[in-house]
Amino acid sequence: MDQATQTMIDNLHKNTGKTLDEWIAVVAQEKLQKHGEILKFLKEKHAFTHGFANLVAHKALKSDAGSADDQDELVKKQYVGKESFWPIYEKLRKEIAALGKDVDFVPKNAYVSVKRKKQFAMLVPATKTRYEIGINLKGHPSEGILELETKSNAMCSHKVVINHEEQIHPELLDWLQKAYDAVG
Repeated sequence: MDQATQTMIDNLHKNTGKTLDEWIAVVAQEKLQKHGEILKFLKEKHAFTHGFANLVAHKALKSDAGSADDQDELVKKQYVGKESFWPIYEKLRKEIAALGKDVDFVPKNAYVSVKRKKQFAMLVPATKTRYEIGINLKGHPSEGILELETKSNAMCSHKVVINHEEQIHPELLDWLQKAYDAVG
C-alpha cells in the first residue's frame, strides 16, 4: 500500500473514530453496492469529504488497485468495448512515465490515477467515443485545449477530451508536465 493511502486510512480513523474496516461494515450493512451510492451516503449521512468517501467506497467495493488481485486486469477491463482507446492509453502512459522516475500509475475500476506525491492526472476511457485526461492545475484558467472541470465532485480541476491518438500533441504534454511539476 502506498504511503498516501495509508495516511488517509490513518486520518480516517483519527477524524471519525472508526477504522476503515468499521466503515466498510457500515457500507455493507446499508447494502450499498455502487460507488456513487456509497459516496452520497457517506457525504450526506456522515459529512465525509469526497476523498475519504472515495477511499471507503473503493475499499468496500474492492475497486482500487490496492484491493484488486491483478492491477493489469483492472486496467484491461476499462477498455472492454473501448478497445480503440488502448493505443491512446499506452502512448499517454509512455509519455507521462518519461516525466520522472517518481510517476506512479494507480488503476481504479473506471480510470487510472497518475500520481507523484499527489494525483496530478487521470486517464479515463469515458465512453466509446470520448477519452478524457483529467489534469490537476487548481487556480489555472481554461486555456487552449484545457477545459475547466465543472463536476462538483471532480478529482481533477481540468480535463482534455480526445478521441484519436494523433491528438496527443505537444500542448497536451505541456499541460501534463505543468501538472507534474505543480505536485513536486
